[in-house]
Amino acid sequence: MGNFVVSARKYRPILFKNVVGQSHVTDTLKNAIKNNHLAHAFLFCGPRGVGKTTCARLLAKVLNCEQPTSQMEPCDVCSSCRSFSKNTSLNILELDAASNNSVEHIRHLTEQVRFAPRSGKYKIYIIDEVHMLSQAAFNAFLKTLEEPPPHAIFILATTEKHKIIPTILSRCQIFDFKRIGVMDIVAHLQKICTNEVITAEEEALNIIAQKAEGALRDALSIFDRIVSFSGQRIRYADVIENLNILDYDYYFRIVNTFLSEDLSALLVLFDEILSKGFEGDIFITGLAQHLRNLLVAQDSKTVQLLEVSGSVKERYMEQAQYTEPSLILSALSLANDCDVHYKLARNKRLHVEMTLIKMAYIRQALRLKQLPATYTTSTTDEKSSENSTRSHSKENIAKDEAIQYKANSSSGEREKAIPTKVKDRESQASSPKKEEERADSKKPLSIKGKRLKKKPLKDTLKERAEAEEKTLDEPVNLAWNLENIRQFWSDYASALEAPYTKALMQGCKLTALEEDKLSITVQEKRTKDIILKDGKLKSKMETTFQRKILDFDILIDIPQADLQAPKKKPLTGEEKYRYFLELSSSLEELQKRLDLVFGELHLHTL
Repeated sequence: MGNFVVSARKYRPILFKNVVGQSHVTDTLKNAIKNNHLAHAFLFCGPRGVGKTTCARLLAKVLNCEQPTSQMEPCDVCSSCRSFSKNTSLNILELDAASNNSVEHIRHLTEQVRFAPRSGKYKIYIIDEVHMLSQAAFNAFLKTLEEPPPHAIFILATTEKHKIIPTILSRCQIFDFKRIGVMDIVAHLQKICTNEVITAEEEALNIIAQKAEGALRDALSIFDRIVSFSGQRIRYADVIENLNILDYDYYFRIVNTFLSEDLSALLVLFDEILSKGFEGDIFITGLAQHLRNLLVAQDSKTVQLLEVSGSVKERYMEQAQYTEPSLILSALSLANDCDVHYKLARNKRLHVEMTLIKMAYIRQALRLKQLPATYTTSTTDEKSSENSTRSHSKENIAKDEAIQYKANSSSGEREKAIPTKVKDRESQASSPKKEEERADSKKPLSIKGKRLKKKPLKDTLKERAEAEEKTLDEPVNLAWNLENIRQFWSDYASALEAPYTKALMQGCKLTALEEDKLSITVQEKRTKDIILKDGKLKSKMETTFQRKILDFDILIDIPQADLQAPKKKPLTGEEKYRYFLELSSSLEELQKRLDLVFGELHLHTL
C-alpha cells in the first residue's frame, strides 16, 4: 500500500496561474518581476488556507529560476527549480516564527544574511507566522529588514497583521489575501474530482465549499474526509450526514408552515430536527441564513449573491415569489434575537419554540397592525358619539353595562353569572352619595399626606411649594408685636416640609422690631452665610412677611464678633476643636451630654 498524500499537499500550486482566487496578488508579483520593481521585503497577510505560504514559495522559486517563462512563471526544469521541488535548495530558507521567536534565532538569521548565495541571484528568507515573534526579536530584526544586502529578500507571512509592530509594517510591501469564493472552491474541487476519477454532485461540492468558509485548505481536508466516507461517488446526502448539516428541505418546509400558519406542523417539524441530533443554535443559524437567501432571491439584481447550486437557487426563487418581504424581515429579526439570547436561556428548546411560534403568527400580527388604520378612516362619525358617551354620568354607564350583559344572556343562568362589579355598579347607581364615595375611593391612597403613585420630581416639588404656601393662606388677625411675629415664624418654619429650609429657618432668632424693620440674629456663621448667599430663601422670607404680616424689611443682624479680623488658621488639634466650637454651639452640647474630655476624643485628627 502506497503512502497517501493529502489533497492540500498533492495539489499545491506550482505555478502562479494555479493559485485559486488571488489573482490580484499573483498578477502584481509577476508584473513586479517582469519590470524589475521588486521590493526587498514582502508581507503576505490574510485568513488561513488562502495561499500565503504558497505564493511566498512560488515567488522565491521564480526569482531564482534560470529560465522563467514570458508570463514570469518558473520553468520547473532548471537545477534551481528542481532543487526547490525536492526541498533541497540552499538559497531559500523557511523559518517558523511560532517555534523560533526569540532574539537568538533572529540574530542567527541576520548573521546568515551577510553571505551571498552559492548559486542563483537571491537568497530568500520566508518567515511564517511572523506575528509570533517577541518584542525583542522584532527590534533586533528592524535594522536588517530596513537595509538588507542586495541579494537578500524577506517574505513574511501572517494571519494576524494587527499584532505586528508598526515599524515592521512600514518596512514591508503589504499584500492582503482575501477569502476564496464558494464558486472558485467548487470549480477547483471539480478539477480534482476529474483527476481522481471521482463522481460528485454539484450540491455536495457546494456544501463542502460553504463549510470551508473561504479557506481552500479546509475545503480540501473536508473533501478527503468525504471521499474516505463515500468512496468514488460523493452524494449530497452523504455530505450533510458526515458534516452534520441540516438539509435545505427542512428550511423550505418551515417557511411553508409560516405561510400557512400551521403551528402544530411547525412544532412537530422542529422536534424531528432535534431528534436527528441538531442543536437549537445550529438550527436557528441555518434558518436565519435561509431567510437571508429568500430576501436576496426576491430581486433579480441580488440573485447572484446566492452561493448555492442551480437547483437550490430555483427553489429559493420559487418560494420567494409568494413570501412577503415584511414576513421575511420580521422572521429574520426574531431569528437574530433568538440567536443572540440562546446562550443565556435555561430552557433552550422552549426558547427556540417560542421564536417559531412568533414566526408562525407574523401574518396575523401584520393584519392586526393594519386594522386600526382602516378602522379609524371609516369611523369619523363615531368619534362624536364617543365624546358624547364620555359625558354620560357613571350611573348611566353602570346601568347600560348591566342591561347589555342581561340582553346578551339567553338563559337565567347567565343572569346569575353577571360579574359582581356590574352588580355593584347597578346597586350603587341610584344613590348620588354612594356615587361620590365610589369616586373618592378610586383616588390613589396616601400615607401621611404623601401619594403612593410615583410622580415626576418637578411635579412633586411644585406640590410641596404649594402646600407650604397653603399653610398660611388664611388671613391672620393679630395685634402684631415681637412675640406674635416670633410665634408666626415658628409656625411657618414647622410647616415647611423641606428639611434643609426648615433647619435654616429654625436656626434664626428674631431679636427686635423697630417700626417696619425686623432684625434677625443668626446663631451660627455658616447659616448666616447661606441665608445671605441664597437669594431665593431671603426673597421667600420677605414675600411671606409682606403678604401675611406687614411691609417689613428683613435685616440680617451680624454680631460684632463676626466683624472682627479673621483669626489665624487653626493648625493643632486643640485649635481646630476650638474653631469648630465657635462655629457651632451644638458641639459643646454634645460634649456635655456624652461627658467627654478633649484628650479622649482624639480631636487632633480633625
